[in-house]
Amino acid sequence: MSWNHAMKHRSLVRRLRRGLCEVPVITRLVVLGLLLIAVIVIGATVTALKFQERALRQSERELESTARLLSSQLDHHLRYLDVVQKDLTARIAASGVETPEEFRNQMSGPAVYRELRAKMDALPNSGSLTVYDGDGKLINSSIVWPPPEIAISDRNYFRTMKTGEGPPAVIIESVEGRISGKPTIVIARRVVSDRGEFLGVVDRAIEPWIFADFLASVELGPWTSIAISQNDGTFLASHPKSDSAGGAAGENALLALRDVLRLKHYSGFLPCPMTDAKCLVSSRELRNFPIHVVTMTSLSAVFQHWRDDIRPVVMIAALSALAVAVLLIAVIRKLLDQHRVSRELLTLEKERLQRAVNNMAQGLVLFDASEHLVICNRQFIDLYGLSAEVVKPGASFVDILRHGKAAGSMKIDIDEYRASVQRERHRHQVVVTGLLDGRSIQVSREPFSDGGWVATHEDVTERRRTEERISHLAHFDALTDLPNRTQLEEHLGRKLVERAPGERIAVFLIDVDEFKNINDTLGHFVGDELLKAVAAILKSCAGNGEMVARLGGDEFAVVQSGVQSVEAVTSLVEEIFDAIREPVDCLGHRIRVDASIGIALAPQDGSVLEELLKNADLAMYAAKAAGRRTYRFFEPCMVARVQERRQLEIDLRRAHTNGELMVWYQPCYSLKDSSITGCEALLRWHHPRRGPVPPSEFVALAEETGLIGEIGEWVLQTACSEAALWPENIRLSVNVSPAQFGSPALALRLMSVLSRAKLPASRLEIEITEAVLISDDEEALALLHQLRDIGVSIALDDFGTGYSSLSYLRCFPFDRIKIDRSFVRDIASCEASSSIVQAVVNIAQARRMTTTAEGVETEEQRRLLRALGCTEVQGWLFGSAMPAEEIRRLLFDVRSAGAGAGTGPVRA
Repeated sequence: MSWNHAMKHRSLVRRLRRGLCEVPVITRLVVLGLLLIAVIVIGATVTALKFQERALRQSERELESTARLLSSQLDHHLRYLDVVQKDLTARIAASGVETPEEFRNQMSGPAVYRELRAKMDALPNSGSLTVYDGDGKLINSSIVWPPPEIAISDRNYFRTMKTGEGPPAVIIESVEGRISGKPTIVIARRVVSDRGEFLGVVDRAIEPWIFADFLASVELGPWTSIAISQNDGTFLASHPKSDSAGGAAGENALLALRDVLRLKHYSGFLPCPMTDAKCLVSSRELRNFPIHVVTMTSLSAVFQHWRDDIRPVVMIAALSALAVAVLLIAVIRKLLDQHRVSRELLTLEKERLQRAVNNMAQGLVLFDASEHLVICNRQFIDLYGLSAEVVKPGASFVDILRHGKAAGSMKIDIDEYRASVQRERHRHQVVVTGLLDGRSIQVSREPFSDGGWVATHEDVTERRRTEERISHLAHFDALTDLPNRTQLEEHLGRKLVERAPGERIAVFLIDVDEFKNINDTLGHFVGDELLKAVAAILKSCAGNGEMVARLGGDEFAVVQSGVQSVEAVTSLVEEIFDAIREPVDCLGHRIRVDASIGIALAPQDGSVLEELLKNADLAMYAAKAAGRRTYRFFEPCMVARVQERRQLEIDLRRAHTNGELMVWYQPCYSLKDSSITGCEALLRWHHPRRGPVPPSEFVALAEETGLIGEIGEWVLQTACSEAALWPENIRLSVNVSPAQFGSPALALRLMSVLSRAKLPASRLEIEITEAVLISDDEEALALLHQLRDIGVSIALDDFGTGYSSLSYLRCFPFDRIKIDRSFVRDIASCEASSSIVQAVVNIAQARRMTTTAEGVETEEQRRLLRALGCTEVQGWLFGSAMPAEEIRRLLFDVRSAGAGAGTGPVRA
């Protein structure tokens, strides 16, 4: 092909030489020069007209964009300010006001004035908010209190709203303010009762300078103006303000635009009221208010840009026509030189082509229409292990195939392979063939119009292996080599489609119980080994025909197909439980685990993939909620429970802001002299519909949703402020959740709370559980030392119910140990509980700590705890949690009784 290209080029040069000899050179130059000049002139003219049209369209788009942007921003600003009016009118409607007298009584008074003033102060450049009764008399205002005796019954907008004629929602009108005495733009909103009775008007007065400042903030080009007007043509503001004939249209331009203002949007040409010349105008109405934003520019300004743009084009056209003659002369003089250079370049290109072919990463072969080799590079020979003596230009396609098969690299049927190439030789084709040594070769063939073809041969073995590895990673879990969620969904989707009538499919979602504790205490390597073991157990139980997948973390899934009865499902569940509860050896640790399993059956629990997985997930969480180590089939009521929990979360968020949460206090008593030594702050929630909500329900929910941080800080501040009112010898105990304790700024926040409450740090005791220490011992202990340094006492709550209590007592000297109520409850009937309490008391005494027993409900429990050496007690025997007023009264009553008896401590 390179040789044919050279032949065609030589023939073209010969014909060019003959033409140059036959046609006079001067004639050619004149004709060619005239044609080029004509093209330049025509091109310059067409370009000038296109530039003119583009300038007009660009200016029109810029004005439209400016009007659209300003109307959107102004509409957003007015709607932002309108929130206060809507909120006030909504509140009036929600309060159930039915008569003008009730409306006047409710909206008058200094409290409403302060509310109005606060709302308007919170909004910059928002004007003022005033309330008028049904007779137009001012009853309140955000400007002044008490309100002056002012009436607006003569205002057009008031009469319109009172009679109910015209727009019922909002009216905008320019008036002179009767409070400020200045020109004012009023945005009025009508207030009616549920029965439709007119109660009054709530209006917002905005001074015109706010609109003027809004427009002045826009950077305008020369000869351009913007204005704001009502739909009836009433002027509100414009920028810039100019009355000169050669400047912007200014305020007077609005007088000629009233027809335009009747349309929501307009863009086009109008006579300029100042000069009678045409102007380009764009008008856009606000979406939510009867206001237009109008932008205007003169055509002289538009065409000034066009003249500036076309000037270089004219200059370039003139210079181009001047240069035509010079260029044509130069072309003729260089024509022969270029032909000589082209011959040299052709030789050089042939050498470069040969080098490029031999330096390709792929093997390259080119065959002509007779199936003989034209070009072959070294890579093709080396790729198949061929001989350069056989594979050379002129060799036939069949001979090369025979040589490759004889060399032991190609595993093909020669006749069949040749026939397939001939069938596809007229179109592009890409195929991958395998060699006897296991390599994969990608062959890409591209046909020529004369019947030949060129083909590239590339070793794609590693690429295919990489693609296979990537595909495997995309569908399998890297740790357990189980199918992942993606492959599970594909498999389950196919099973649902292929399911025979009467056949059921069971989906198991399996969560390993207490896996986080194993990960935290024994390390992630042990946790990974445990997950591998669980994966092997599930595969063994499910069998070869069923799908087992890991969904992430400690969650697995099993798909059981061909289910004929529920007994088959429960049988597999029991087999899984029996196998998974056997001890597992993980890196030297013998671990026992259990699982919570949720089961959903298709089609009764869902015939769609997403629904089935969601219902199995709900069943699994129901199993976890039932105490773990069990299984649950999906039931429709589970959906209701989830929705109830979501509603409880919404209610909890609302409860915190609405003041439904309360802090109650339970007293602690000394077993030595029965005096009250302190009070524990306990959170309570009284739901407006459900009544009291148990802390066991909403505290855990607050921790899961992240609300515990905000609520906990509020509890600290509230409790400390209350404790500052108690006698000085009474301490305050406050529980801190693991989520709060995870903040490194806890000590600083605590210092701020104590400072605001004016409560000495020595009177505050922070109660924590072992859960705050499990995740990161070093950081937790460092934070405990920070709290100790500022003077706060530390108590270890629920002692003995966790994993590593004794090690924590050794690492950090707690001030108090609180014995869990589970040991106190059985202390009289269970010798083991009594022994545990005795051991805790002995440990505390050895570490110079005090002890508090929780949940004391009987006199016998009190007697036994005192005999065992416990320091303090709290529980129903002495008093339940009570509101702040009652605990304060109790503390001062007891102190007064103690003072009358001549004793120091506060006694029960």
